[in-house]
Amino acid sequence: MTLDLKKHFVQYEALVQMVDAVFDRVKKEYPKEVFCREKCSDCCYALFDLTLIEALYLKDRFLKQFQGMAKEEILQVADKTDRTLVKMKREAFKKAKSGGDQLEIIAKMSQERVRCPLLKEDNLCMMYDQRPITCRVYGIPTSTAGQSHICGRTNFKQGDPYPTLNMDKIYTQLQLLSAQLVKDIKTEKIKMHEMLIPVSMALITDFNEDYLGIRKNG
Repeated sequence: MTLDLKKHFVQYEALVQMVDAVFDRVKKEYPKEVFCREKCSDCCYALFDLTLIEALYLKDRFLKQFQGMAKEEILQVADKTDRTLVKMKREAFKKAKSGGDQLEIIAKMSQERVRCPLLKEDNLCMMYDQRPITCRVYGIPTSTAGQSHICGRTNFKQGDPYPTLNMDKIYTQLQLLSAQLVKDIKTEKIKMHEMLIPVSMALITDFNEDYLGIRKNG
């Protein structure tokens, strides 16, 4: 990946800093409720996807941090993880196509646990400082599409009033950052900003000019 995305990454990091500030504030105000601590890896098994800006940022930092055998070993694990996710999604699609209840299928998928390829054997993240936003907010109350979510290991009680991070607003900002990136690189794939990419796929994907659909004539 040879594109100069520094400007876009700076904007993404600003959003990350804002999210971290929200997390820190909630943790400070509710120290008994927030369970997050070193080697608590519950969120490292959750299924979620990255927006384009997050995927490109993670892959860029991964390539800067790892070389040689260390890099290849992680990629092998990521490839195996990605194949597992593809199989799970294919089976869910088949169930939905055959008339299965979509809400039930989604609920079951959300309960699946797949180990993140960046989680070490000692339950520490290999790229903790560059971890995605979903990982950063996992331990505090969040809401999506009007539904509240709390980590099962926290002491927050479902239904009680707590400061809640509206993830719809965060996702909107991530989509806007991705859309601006797509516009700036002059890709032929004008809807690429709508992509959602698992961490495993982000690691194994070569985000070269062909993949990104960059116009050769600039």
